[in-house]
Amino acid sequence: MTAAPATAPLRRRAREWLVTEGEIHHADDGKPWWKVMCLTGVDYFSTLGYQPGIAALAAGLLSPIATLVLVALTLLGALPVYRRVAEESPHGEGSIAMLERLLSFWKGKLFVLTLLGFAATDFIITMTLSAADASAHLIENPGLRPYLSGHQVVITLVLLALLGAVFLRGFTEAIGVAVALVAAYLVLNTVVIGVALWQVATHPHLVPDWGSALTTQHGNPVAMVGVSLIVFPKLALGMSGFETGVAVMPHIAGDPGDTEDRPTGRIRGARRLLTTAAVLMSVFLVTSAFVTTLLIPAHEFRAGGHANGRALAFLAHDYLGNAFGTVYDASTIAILWFAGASAMAGMLNLIPRYLPRYGMSPEWAGAVRPLVLILTGAAFLITWLFHASVDGQGGAYATGVLVLFTSAATAVTLAARRAGQRYRTVGFAVITLVLAYTTVSNVLERPDGVKIGACFIGAIVAVSIASRIKRVFELRATEIDFDATSQVFLRDCARRTIRLVAHKTERRALEEYDDKVRRIRRDHDLPSDPDVIFVEVTVVDPSDFEGRLQARGEVLHDRYRVISVNASSVPNALAALALRIRDDTGVIPHVYFEWTEGNPVQQLLRFLLFGSGEVAPVTREVLRRAEPDPARRPHVHVG
Repeated sequence: MTAAPATAPLRRRAREWLVTEGEIHHADDGKPWWKVMCLTGVDYFSTLGYQPGIAALAAGLLSPIATLVLVALTLLGALPVYRRVAEESPHGEGSIAMLERLLSFWKGKLFVLTLLGFAATDFIITMTLSAADASAHLIENPGLRPYLSGHQVVITLVLLALLGAVFLRGFTEAIGVAVALVAAYLVLNTVVIGVALWQVATHPHLVPDWGSALTTQHGNPVAMVGVSLIVFPKLALGMSGFETGVAVMPHIAGDPGDTEDRPTGRIRGARRLLTTAAVLMSVFLVTSAFVTTLLIPAHEFRAGGHANGRALAFLAHDYLGNAFGTVYDASTIAILWFAGASAMAGMLNLIPRYLPRYGMSPEWAGAVRPLVLILTGAAFLITWLFHASVDGQGGAYATGVLVLFTSAATAVTLAARRAGQRYRTVGFAVITLVLAYTTVSNVLERPDGVKIGACFIGAIVAVSIASRIKRVFELRATEIDFDATSQVFLRDCARRTIRLVAHKTERRALEEYDDKVRRIRRDHDLPSDPDVIFVEVTVVDPSDFEGRLQARGEVLHDRYRVISVNASSVPNALAALALRIRDDTGVIPHVYFEWTEGNPVQQLLRFLLFGSGEVAPVTREVLRRAEPDPARRPHVHVG
């Protein structure tokens, strides 16, 4: 009997710790674009740790040619698309926000939830794939191989647990750390690839042998290009980083004359960031694919081979010695781990940006630690399902990346069309079709990404629907602004009795208001000329959850005072207005309704989906939950 009181403080402290909000990105005055590039670079450039090996497995001897196709799509497709996304969405919202603005009502919300599912696939697979590849570099290091071999799953889980623990304690993405990691990693890769190119140059037989093998396998250059066009979607994970590049835009320093609506300097910096990162990565992708294909035996790329998931590390150890190779491994492990941290931070910023605003998240979703636990648990599950395999997760990762690319291309195509830019519309439409082909091809070849994405989408939609239903009786008004006329109405009525009449009208004809007043007098035994204010709520977008209400007063037919409000839900708006009027005037208002005819279940569904339905009982329930003291609660009358 004494255990419960003793454990109550402990539970309370645990809950307070769990739901304590934390900040992932701290506001700053902005940094030069090249420094901010390193924040996205830890994700983008770190793919060099595993991309050459995956390309060799997917395309074989055609890996350099298929990589050239991938680079062409990056520079001629993804780069122009995301340069436009940076212009259209300069505050870090990305292409999802663009599509949200272009698609309204429930279809827009459901589309955003779907994209969030694929974004979750992208970010979480970034965490698990990076951790798995980091563990591969640890295991294949000659000094550690005897001790760690066969424990890749355990090592990957430990790295993910460490990542989660850091975020539970409190993590701030430091641009300075990212700059140091990216700079060191790119310098080491330049050394490794430079030495490898020297090996190719000093062994003249390598290129002719490669060419002969290509001719034997594929016959002629046309066939080689054709096969490369078919297989290059498998290499698409080498295109990651663009969505992150847009997400970090708020960190970029702008011009002194930048405004919130048009941050020209920030947009220019973001475009330089995206272009520089894409060009640098393209050079590294092509050269790394070339040297690894020519210098590493094919069997070493396969599962169990020493180059599997670590092709450049294999060359570092082979040509520069184990000491340099160990330094390269350490740099790769560090940047891969930081890529996982970047992905975790991306999810912690992406989910609260949309779901709470839609009313589609539990109250604790605005806190960091519960989300960290959920994301870390999902990463554990995916690692266990894929046995921490770098190759196995490549397809799922590519699917998440390609779906976001295709959605971004669709968004900029629609934006260009809306702006009347005919030639750009055609160009972006062509890019959209190419990316759509790449996405479909990757999905058909490796459906794991869609399966994982479908699981995330299903989980997000299920939680969103449950949370929305649970929160429908909240006030859902962030602020209420009364214009001068409506304030006059309220000051006048406050001297007597404030009577608000909920009124639904289409024509706003005089007879409608006359008839309404007669029914109120009859049903509630009011004076012959009751002093009332009609309140008319127009539902604009019922899929929205909360927002600012603008109350506009007017006198109709030289007699009736009317306050009009646009909102996402009639009952919630009426309840919020009644409480605000009480607080402003010090008078508890009376609100008058009429019963709605129809099936109660249908009326409930109308409320949930369209913001109307049976208004009176819902308004009363919203008031009951918002004001627990019945003596201070606005009076509800139904006739």
